Order: sequence, then structure tokens, then C-alpha cells
Amino acid sequence: MFLMEAKRIVIVIVGAILNAIGLNFFLIGANVYASGFTGISQILATVFSDYLGVEIASTGIILFILNIPVAIIGWLMVGRGFTIYSFLSVIATSFFLEVLPIVNLSDDILLNAVFGGVIAGVGVGITLKWGASTGGSDIIAMVLSRMKDKPIGSYLMAINGMIIVIAGILNEPENALYTLVGLYVTTRVIDGIHTRHEKVTAMIVTKKADELQQAIHDTMIRGITILPVKGAYTKEDKHMLYLVITRYELYDLERIIHEVDENAFTNVIQTAGVYGFFRRND
Repeated sequence: MFLMEAKRIVIVIVGAILNAIGLNFFLIGANVYASGFTGISQILATVFSDYLGVEIASTGIILFILNIPVAIIGWLMVGRGFTIYSFLSVIATSFFLEVLPIVNLSDDILLNAVFGGVIAGVGVGITLKWGASTGGSDIIAMVLSRMKDKPIGSYLMAINGMIIVIAGILNEPENALYTLVGLYVTTRVIDGIHTRHEKVTAMIVTKKADELQQAIHDTMIRGITILPVKGAYTKEDKHMLYLVITRYELYDLERIIHEVDENAFTNVIQTAGVYGFFRRND
């Protein structure tokens, strides 16, 4: 358990380093904005620097300040474990944004948008895959989704749409287009590493159905349907656990399955919609 959590912390820090590299080496110098609170922090840093003449308000400092109230909200309404690792990601990202220099590796804004989007996407993707987020917009979107009963994606899209529009206002209109390119690349990379869908369905075939069901319910409150199944090749009698979870619970589910029955067969698929009771508040 200790080694698993230690590895989780290392992955979150590595994700923060990649996110900071994508920003400082590519996006910031080209005035291309990232998604979520990171992009909002870039916008505020641009306003302070170019319009107010305040140089101390860097992207890293603003990102940290913005996430303090968000972390409190996440702690109270989303989940303590998820919020702790997400805030660790924010602290690490803010730190590396301050430590790493802002450099211009290329004068081509399209190259900066693409490579910055890829590197940042890898950082965010591995962070999500190991049960955390980069904070900010993800946590806000989760809270609003539970309050308004609307998909998380719609809120994230609204935040990123606002960033794209402001990018065009603060800089040249083409910066908005390159920001859109960067956001698209980032999203595609995240999709390749970790699902960005709000809900996923897990089908777990195991010989230890009772132990696995109890372990899942000890960690998350989700309904589980248990079906008797038989292996076509081995003819062994087994059970299949069928459950729907949010993408933020995917790491915990993978960890539980590995600890209880590492020989279990698990299929995780996108869930387009859920009709009926689905618990939204943990």
C-alpha cells in the first residue's frame, strides 16, 4: 500500500513537471493558452504584466492562489483523497512553473501550440490516470455538475471557450485559433492516456466476487450488479461485477481489483448516459 501511494505521488509530480515544461517552454512564450485554471492563470499573468505593469504576478503564483478556495470546496464536496492529490499536483505545477525558465524554443506559433499541447496533455493524462487532477476547473466542474445535474464536459467546454475568446482579445485574433489547436491536441492526448468521459462502465470477471464487492463498497458508494458467468475455454464458474463509476474513481477501482484479485478480467467502456438512480454525492 505504501509503495502504491508513493508511486502515485511520484507520478503526480512527474505530471506537474511535464505540464510546467509544456507551458514555460512552448505555450507561454507564444501567447498560446492552456485549458482550465492554468489558462486562466496565464490570462491574468498577461493582464498584470502587459496592462497593469505588475511583474510579480507570474502564472505559477496565480495558479496556486486560485486553487486555494477550490481545494477547500473540493475537500468538502468532492472527496478528501482526490482533493489532496489534486492540490499536490497544483503545488508541484506552481513550483516548477517558478523554477523552470520561460524560453522560446521556436518562433513558429503552430509548433509551440502543438508541442506544448502534447507535453501538457501527457502531464494531465498521467495525473488523471493515477487518481488525481490538475485541480481548478475539474473540481469546479464536478461540483457544478452535482448541483445542476449537467455533464462535467459542458462546464469544462464553457471555461475553455472563454479562454479562447479572451486569448483573441488580449493578443491577435490568430492567437485564439492557435489556442484552440493547443486545446484540441491536449484533449486528444489525454483521451489516449486516460478517459475524459464523465462516467464509465466496468465489467469485472472474477472468482472472488464477494471479496471484491466488499472492497469496492469500502471505498466508494456505487451500486453493483453481480451476474453468474462461465468461461468458454476453461468452463470455470465465475461471477461478473457490473458497475458504473465516474472517471475520477477509475484509479481507485483499478487499485482495488489489483489488490483483491490480480487475475480478474476487467473491461472498462465509455458510458453515454445513465437512466435511473446514480449517486452523485459521495
